[in-house]
Amino acid sequence: MKRSPSTEPLLALSGVTKAFGAVVALRDGTLALHPGSIHALVGENGAGKSTIVKIIAGLYRRDGGDIRLAGSPVDFTSTAEAKAAGIAVIYQEPTLFPDLSVTENIFMGRQPRGRFGRIDRTRMRIETEALFARLGLRMDPERTADGLSIADQQMIEIAKAISLDAQILIMDEPTAALSGIEVDRLFDVARALRDEGRALVFISHRFDEVFALCDTITVMRDGSYISTRAITETDPDSVVAEMVGREITELFPKLETTIGDPLLEVTSLTSPGIFSDISFTVRAGEIVGLAGLVGAGRSEVARAIFGVDDYQSGEVRLTGTRIRKSAPTAAMRAGLALVPEDRRKQGLVLDESVARNTAAVILDSIARLGLVTARAEQRAARPWAEQLEVKTTALSTLAGTLSGGNQQKVVLGKWLATNPRVLIIDEPTRGIDVGTKSEVHRLLSTLASQGMAVLMISSELPEVLGMADRVVVMREGRITATIDRAEATPENVMRAATQTPSTQTEQAA
Repeated sequence: MKRSPSTEPLLALSGVTKAFGAVVALRDGTLALHPGSIHALVGENGAGKSTIVKIIAGLYRRDGGDIRLAGSPVDFTSTAEAKAAGIAVIYQEPTLFPDLSVTENIFMGRQPRGRFGRIDRTRMRIETEALFARLGLRMDPERTADGLSIADQQMIEIAKAISLDAQILIMDEPTAALSGIEVDRLFDVARALRDEGRALVFISHRFDEVFALCDTITVMRDGSYISTRAITETDPDSVVAEMVGREITELFPKLETTIGDPLLEVTSLTSPGIFSDISFTVRAGEIVGLAGLVGAGRSEVARAIFGVDDYQSGEVRLTGTRIRKSAPTAAMRAGLALVPEDRRKQGLVLDESVARNTAAVILDSIARLGLVTARAEQRAARPWAEQLEVKTTALSTLAGTLSGGNQQKVVLGKWLATNPRVLIIDEPTRGIDVGTKSEVHRLLSTLASQGMAVLMISSELPEVLGMADRVVVMREGRITATIDRAEATPENVMRAATQTPSTQTEQAA
């Protein structure tokens, strides 16, 4: 039974500030978390949400303002202090140790001890199995974290946080890579924790989830507190207006285009145990949405097309010419680009600058006498940084210091700098705020109107329906339907994504 939120905040921030040199990341961090409540924290990338979270978690020290825990002033100087105070954070990007087992990751730094001080591995396994049962997660506790999907990694992070029995649980974009069923399971767990009297923070750009789960919502903009309201006293349009300081009138600005000849042709592509008999085309001026639940094989198909992953049989053709498999360089030279799902591991060199990351795949075109200067890198990167509105003080800023949404923009700019004929983009707006989503959608639509072929993989059904000229649906490694834009509805796309391939009738391409 849901408890009424306490009138006394468990954690309260008032006027908290934080600057990094001349850059002010947080001007007015104000937030009150009550026991028995799920509190949404929303704002565009760069609004200050991540800075607040890192201050609460003990990663950053505040420069000014007041923080109180159960009414007493606190100033965490380390993550260990914050954890000891009952605060757990699930970050947007998983931080597992790939060579350790799932169980070892969950209990890292706090392994239970048995006789003679030895680690009690049996107890660890039993407790991990209990956590998995609570989350409805089917996974071998002894398997290594290496190779887990982002969705599975995220669920392990959630299990780790729950195992801490924290009184304050902060979830930063926890559903970004989860399927609908996994989101429902997470929400059930979140509500159960709330009903036990814990305070939860939910950070998300998905307003349907915010309004379905949360009790209270705080809006931030440009590092400052804007408002806090009960979720029943506001609506998505009002929240968006406060977030961006303007109204987003068209989230899916789809331009009418003339569809041309096939540019990308995939025929009978098969990788046993991963995907089978994948065939589709993407034409000039066309956006094809590749839809399906997490685990359907969409990203694996994209990686195989680009040559990152091998496949057993089938072929990929670009403008009629067969592309050699397992050869990304050949695919790039032919005019193919891939913006990957996991930007941190597959899309960026985090310890390099924004400029160097953006220019990384076009070095041959900007080199002079075999040398590439920092000025040349910045000259190549600047137009894309400006067009995509990458929020950074300088193009020399390290990519790893940017927010998740801005990292996504850098990856997108890097591949668009190659001037591809075919763009494959996997989860184009994952972790990106609502204002920037509209800009990314407008950019994709503009690129298609200029004759580019776009293959867009997205777990957000509104995005697929709003942007795609055709929807190719996958389930368990097979295409179950190809649906024209005019006929595509949430119902028939989800039906194709959830029924077995053998019983699903393919619709007209």
